[in-house]
Amino acid sequence: MIELDNMAYSYGGGELLSGVSLHLQPGAFHFLTGPSGAGKTTFLRLCYGDLTATAGAVRLFGQDVRDLSRDDLAVMRRRIGVVHQDCQFLDHLPLHENIALPLTVSGQASFDDSNLRELIQWVGLSHRARALPPELSGGERQRAALARAIIMSPDVILADEPTGNVDWEMSQRLLTLLIELNRLGKTVLIATHDLALIRAAKSQVQARVLRIANRKLQFAGADL
Repeated sequence: MIELDNMAYSYGGGELLSGVSLHLQPGAFHFLTGPSGAGKTTFLRLCYGDLTATAGAVRLFGQDVRDLSRDDLAVMRRRIGVVHQDCQFLDHLPLHENIALPLTVSGQASFDDSNLRELIQWVGLSHRARALPPELSGGERQRAALARAIIMSPDVILADEPTGNVDWEMSQRLLTLLIELNRLGKTVLIATHDLALIRAAKSQVQARVLRIANRKLQFAGADL
């Protein structure tokens, strides 16, 4: 689904990632760890074509990112849902319209409202559907960001520190939602510095832990 082959990425004259190889298989669940500044966010951006590797190859669903036109890449990226660490919303639009934005942008304005309501209910935000983004708590914003990331029914979900700005109870709730998506067959990759979150997942899902250190991607074994 997403394949990195001896990939490297340089920025500002220095190499941030080097010799990275990884194949995200359908239905896999991965955690990505590493110290602040190690390149976790950069790694995720490379995984969905927001950045281009300076060496090696990145293939999305069998196609090299460098061979894709801008339009082709946009279509490909609809199959990848991204939950950003600093989730941005349009403050003048109510929550339900913010969540539906990917459908609107892709030209699917006439989508089924019942599906949207079901998705909003799944993330526990039915009572906030008409609230404006500034009125939402941190946990509500993160759950809304997750709903927006999966509204196009992507095959892969990439989450960048999705629990970084919420309390432990909300972290557990978000983790449960991501595990549910994985059980539905979605490939999930979560970048996090929270080792307690990874340990909490141990009894719920079989996952592989990856770590970025010294510009390299290291494997921590098949199980948590």
